[in-house]
Amino acid sequence: MALSRSRFLSCLMAGAAALAFPLAHAQAQSYPDRPIKLVVPFAPGGATDILGRLLATSLGERLGQPVVVENRPGAGTVVAGALVAKAPPDGYTLLLGASTTLTLNPVIRNPLPYDPLRSFTPLGLVADMGLVLVAHNETPARTLPELVALAKADPDKLSYGSFGTGSSVHFGGEMLKTATGMRMVHVPFNGSSPSLTALMGGQVQVAVDTVVATTPLIKAGKIRPIAALGPQRLALLPQVPTVAESGYPGFAMDTWFAFLAPAGLPAPIQKKLEKALADTMAEPAMKKKLVDIGLSPAWGPGSALQERIERELPQMRAVAARADIKVD
Repeated sequence: MALSRSRFLSCLMAGAAALAFPLAHAQAQSYPDRPIKLVVPFAPGGATDILGRLLATSLGERLGQPVVVENRPGAGTVVAGALVAKAPPDGYTLLLGASTTLTLNPVIRNPLPYDPLRSFTPLGLVADMGLVLVAHNETPARTLPELVALAKADPDKLSYGSFGTGSSVHFGGEMLKTATGMRMVHVPFNGSSPSLTALMGGQVQVAVDTVVATTPLIKAGKIRPIAALGPQRLALLPQVPTVAESGYPGFAMDTWFAFLAPAGLPAPIQKKLEKALADTMAEPAMKKKLVDIGLSPAWGPGSALQERIERELPQMRAVAARADIKVD
């Protein structure tokens, strides 16, 4: 009796799957058999580049092949994200993505050449970078409640600097305005250095920036910390209270970093990479190195990364809509 078309197709697909399984298994058994490329969406020299190189070295030792860092900065991590999204899903091209890549760009850039959930295979969360609200030394406010009172006494007189429209610190500043009821004018700069230079020069009264960029200036007495935006105090600035501790419970905003591969990565290779990452992040020496450069180790498997993206996307979409944050 002739097979029906649907039954024939079902048999064909089952046969293909049966053939594909041993092939995928064989690929996973031999993976990796050549160097792996880790795309870092930032320029060489910064904390994120250092993070990528530290993890690349350790991963290479665990996997038995070099993990080579390729810096591809541009368009707020879009260049690197698009490159990896279009790469073959064979485990030889990985991305050190950021919250900007996965939860900010998707709500402010249209069109975007990748989808944060469908274009990648999530491998794991690796680290957080704290954000800090800092002030010019002559700004009268020394605490967040004092700054809120100052801003409310003369709405829109205060201005805050950020290192760019649509950046994590821009989102942090707008979230602060909503949580506290402050009205401040946003002044975007092209990077941390010009933003903090303007703060020291008094062109803006306050700024939101990373703990990595602000800590040397705080310790040198050139700017004054007001509050840490994350859920916990920062290891580099333990004396600085959080926004939540300053009277706004539940407030939390920081930037974070994660490992991803292109969508469609075979499950055995995904498991091998997750295991190597988990072992790397469990090393006490690695944790200390990350803390020393101003990062907070924050390991979570691929499932935790997926959950974080899904949780934060609607939150950031609401912030962008409320503050009318867009990047053309």
